[in-house]
Amino acid sequence: MVDQTILVVEDEQKISALLRDYLQGAGYKTSHLERGDEVPGYVRRNHPDLILLDVMLPGMDGMEVCREVRKFSNVSIIMITARVEEIDRLIGLELGADDYICKPFSPREVVARVKAVLRRVRAEPAEDYIRIGPISLNMETRQVTVDGQALELTPSEFGLLKVLMGHPNRVFSRNELLNQVQGYDFEGYDRTIDTHVKNLRKKINEKLPNQEFIVTVYGVGYKLAVPDV
Repeated sequence: MVDQTILVVEDEQKISALLRDYLQGAGYKTSHLERGDEVPGYVRRNHPDLILLDVMLPGMDGMEVCREVRKFSNVSIIMITARVEEIDRLIGLELGADDYICKPFSPREVVARVKAVLRRVRAEPAEDYIRIGPISLNMETRQVTVDGQALELTPSEFGLLKVLMGHPNRVFSRNELLNQVQGYDFEGYDRTIDTHVKNLRKKINEKLPNQEFIVTVYGVGYKLAVPDV
């Protein structure tokens, strides 16, 4: 764990100091930035393992930072927001964030969520390679192709696709997917799965339009449909 670095992007000194203290106590290395416009360049140079990203920042807000970072990196991003409206949370996830935490928060919960996201990213898969129809997923390289075309996915999208492809035609509830993909099961967070599914479907459909692979089972959840061959 000690080889993993968390970038804390927070302009409130007391909050950033508290987060860094708890993260360091859990064995992580930390770095800190106060301005959003400094983040893309820092990530390019230093390659942190995860970013704790406040939404309200000087220079560039967290939403725009997330959008810019996602243009070149799949680093895990957990957004921190004081905006409790659901739309703000969903917008952040649509931009490629893996999770969000609302202020005020418990530092212990933040550490638990960081561990869950990083554990998911580093988890050893049971199989190295899965292929279902035109979709191929390589666990070792974390590469996904659709009909031979590379698919750029966030860590959460990759984790979601891995779970679904590992159990084709099995219906997963939102809470089951949340637990397996994010590593926790908190009431009210199952809507994040809907957003990840929406983003994943969009990316797959850009490569293979008019084909539905991730099927909504109304009132239950989602499944990966095995195409007829």
